[in-house]
Formats: sequence, C-alpha cells, structure tokens
Amino acid sequence: MKTKYILSGALLSLLAASCTDLDVDIKSTYTEFPGSEIAFESKTADAYFAFRGALGRRFDEGNSCNSDEYTAISFGGDYLNGRDMANFSLHTISPSASDAQLGVYSELTSGITKCNQLLYVDLADLGGEDSELGAPVRAARAFYTFVLMDHWGDTPILDHIVADDEAIARSPRAEVARWIESELLAVRDKCPAPATQDASTYGKPTRWMVDALLAKLYINWPVYVNDVTSSSWTYGTNEKLADCIAACDDVIQHGPFDLSDDYVKKFQYNNGYKIKDFIYVMPFDCVNQQGLTYGRFRTWRQANKPGRMYDPAMSNSCGGNMALTPEFVELFNLPGDRRNDVILGGDIYILNGTTGEATSVRATYNDQPLTFTKTITLVTQDGDLDCGKDLNGWCQGYRSVKFAPYVPEYNSYSRNQSNDVPIFRFADIILMKAEAILRGGAATNGDTAVSLFNQIRSYVGAPTVESINLQDVEDERGREFLDEHWRRNDLIRFGHFERKWGFKEEFGSSDPRMRLWPLGQSTLNSNANWTQNAGY
Repeated sequence: MKTKYILSGALLSLLAASCTDLDVDIKSTYTEFPGSEIAFESKTADAYFAFRGALGRRFDEGNSCNSDEYTAISFGGDYLNGRDMANFSLHTISPSASDAQLGVYSELTSGITKCNQLLYVDLADLGGEDSELGAPVRAARAFYTFVLMDHWGDTPILDHIVADDEAIARSPRAEVARWIESELLAVRDKCPAPATQDASTYGKPTRWMVDALLAKLYINWPVYVNDVTSSSWTYGTNEKLADCIAACDDVIQHGPFDLSDDYVKKFQYNNGYKIKDFIYVMPFDCVNQQGLTYGRFRTWRQANKPGRMYDPAMSNSCGGNMALTPEFVELFNLPGDRRNDVILGGDIYILNGTTGEATSVRATYNDQPLTFTKTITLVTQDGDLDCGKDLNGWCQGYRSVKFAPYVPEYNSYSRNQSNDVPIFRFADIILMKAEAILRGGAATNGDTAVSLFNQIRSYVGAPTVESINLQDVEDERGREFLDEHWRRNDLIRFGHFERKWGFKEEFGSSDPRMRLWPLGQSTLNSNANWTQNAGY
C-alpha cells in the first residue's frame, strides 16, 4: 500500500515556518478557507478527484465493455444483473437496466458543481476564474465536460452556479467542443508547468494535462463538430491537426515525461508520481482513496476457491465476467512485446500476488488444471452471453492482468486496490502526434509518423517498422491503452465502432446512433425537460 502526501511547496513552507518561527501569525495555521492553504488543498482535492468513484468501477465497466476489448459474460445467471454490462457489449444499452453505469453522469456533473463552487464562491475574493488559483479548477471542469460530451453528445455548459429553480439545457455537441477549447486555451498559460514529476502536482491539472486534453479534443474534432451518429459520417478533413501537433509538441519539448518505465510495472499497486509516462492520473489507495476494483471483474471467477490462481491466495470472491474478445486478443501477437505479458490465456500458471506475473506452478481448480480459451462459447444463444456455471464456463475468454491487484490489499480492504489509473500518458501524446501527421498534418521537429510510432515499439521491445497506415496506428493504440478507457473513443474516430467483434452481430446492434450513450433513467428523472438520445 502506498501513502501519498500531496502538499504544495507553499504549504510546506507554511508548515515549516509554523514549527520554527515563534512569531508566526497564528492565523496561518487555521484550517478555514480562504486564509489557510490546508483548507484550499482540501477543497480543490474534492473537486479534482470527483471522478474517482466512477473511474474505479462503473465508468470502467461501461467503457471497457462498449469497445472491442471485452465481452461481459455471465454464468448461468451469475453476474447477469439484468444484462447491465452485456448491454454495453452488444451496443444495446438500456437506460434502466444499465442505470448504474450510466449514473456516472451525475458524478461528473457533481465534479463540475464542486469546481464552480470554488471558482465563484471560495475564490471570489482571490481573483476567481481569472486567477492562477482558478486555472487548474477550470481545467478540471473542462475535463469533466469533455467526458460528458464524448459519451453523451449534447451537454450542458455549466459555467456558473446553478440556481435552485434553474432549468438546465443541453447545448449542441459542437458548441460544447468549442467551449472546452476556449476554456483550455484561456487557462493553459496559468496552470502549473512542473519541470519534474512530484507529489505536489500529481493527479492535479497542469499545463501538460491541458495540452493532452487539447490534443485529444483536436484529434477527435471531426467527431465532435459533425453528426457522428449519421451512417454517412466519415472522419474527412480535420482543421485542427496543426493545433493537435502543437499541443503534443509542447508536452514533448517542455514536459518532464519519457517512456523509460517498464510497461507492466507502471500499472501496479505501487505506481505513483515516479512514473515518468503519466501526465494526468486518478490516484487510488486501498485505505484512503478507495474505489478501484478492476481486479474483481477481470480476475477468474473462482480465483478464491481451492487450487487458487494467485500466491498468496485470494480470500474475497471475484466476478470474472469481463472476458477479452478473441478479436482484441489477436492484437497481442508481436514478438518480444512486453504488452503481451498483461494478457492471460491458454494454460494458466499461478500468479505472483505482488507482481501479477506468472510463476512456473500450474494453476488448478479442484485438482484440474486451468486453461483459458481464446474463443468464447455460449451455452444459450441470446443476449445473456451465458457461458455456463461450471469450470468450462468460467474458463471462457482470456483475461487482462494489466491492473493486477496486490492480493494482500485485495483481501484486507474489500477488493480495493492501490493502482493509480492514468488518464493521459506521454505514450498517448506520441501516438496522437503520429496519427495527426499521418492524417495530413505537417511534421515538426524532425519527427515523422513512423519515427514516433517506433518510439512506442522500441520501449516495449516490439519490432520496429519502416512504414505505417491508419490501421497500424489503431491497432497499436489497442495494444498500448488496454483498460485505459480510450478504445471506444478510438474506434469511433477510426470509423470502426460497428465492426464485427464479440457477439454484437448475433445479438446486438450496428446502429450508428449507438456511438452515443443513452441518458440513464435516473438522469432523465432528474431533468424532466431533457429528451433521450436518438435510437434508445
């Protein structure tokens, strides 16, 4: 378990003075806002980390199963839950059955509300939204708005304190995209631009986070300013490619990031600000920053039963209902690629409960050796995606151990994990710049699409190449960002969200309107003036 002390330099100076200078104004040690930086840290943390609960489970379930990464299987009714996750896998999301996953909408708007409280109330006498203190808060607000727009399309622009009787309207998606851009450009130069990674800015919006979000916005510009739900939509011309490259260049040239971290180790429970690839992160800790439960649903269903899968053995049960699709597993076929080591399939060997890596001891269940099948076979031919409630059913599909749990923590803290989850990484900056050049943007600083692409291949030990196309970039992004919630975004941008994978063709939908999520029933109930997204 890691313990983080995320205090700013100013706060550390304040604390040092309070310990050594007997003449210091006693008011400096008060915990009331705005006179105390301790209180300010507490208030901003509440706003910055408002996404933690959603990212730790429900947002992950929806995004991961909505892409070609996962099929949400069940076992004779076990983990069916009204098809809540299967709906995402089949692109037939139900606003009522999947309300738990879709309910992350309210968690994101709650984060925006907390940002607005800071900007227009707590910081009102300190410069408000135009101050340097307010700049990272506005960046966080823009990020939450981006996530809403990316998944639900038309989204309210909540740039003020909402009155109790105010009817909030959803703004057109293109208008929201332009507002996000204007916000980020307004605050970029005011946000901290740390020259090194340290605890004081870890998990908080910085200039580098703003650049990364701008690059993400720009590479998807044709998705956001056109009707992506139309069957005739294509990526076409992107007027923002030069801006995307410029945002990437700012991070590459001036940020304190590199690709020196081992691919497997940087996602483990003891990661943190020392990881040089992480630009913007959601910190988790099994005791103090709870909510991350990726291991629960990605680990084999009977991992806590006789024969065990981890050493030491798990004591809390696992869901095991998130199985990698055979189509996605095929991406992990490059010789020497370190990323292959996060895919668990075929004959299974007991995993080290600290590192998540395989030992030489065969894993068994009731003395039967475990073998996971790449192909997923159902026992009922319907949207339940039922594999059967037996050893054969539980072994359907390969699994991901990218965010492997540290088993002693998993056992002691109700399945909570301490793996910090990156939102923006330096590797993403490299691949977005490569893609932007490949799509027609002007190359800069001696980089080419191929040279950038090969930076990724080299750091994971995979073969380098002499030429690439857009499909190569899409596939590389799949390998690199498994479990990081960008795959749905990528598939839509590349025009492949309706491509065949899993069981969509048999039991699901290929309606392009499914490129947007529906509003959950609880969200509609709370906003009676809103209408459901088309197609649901």
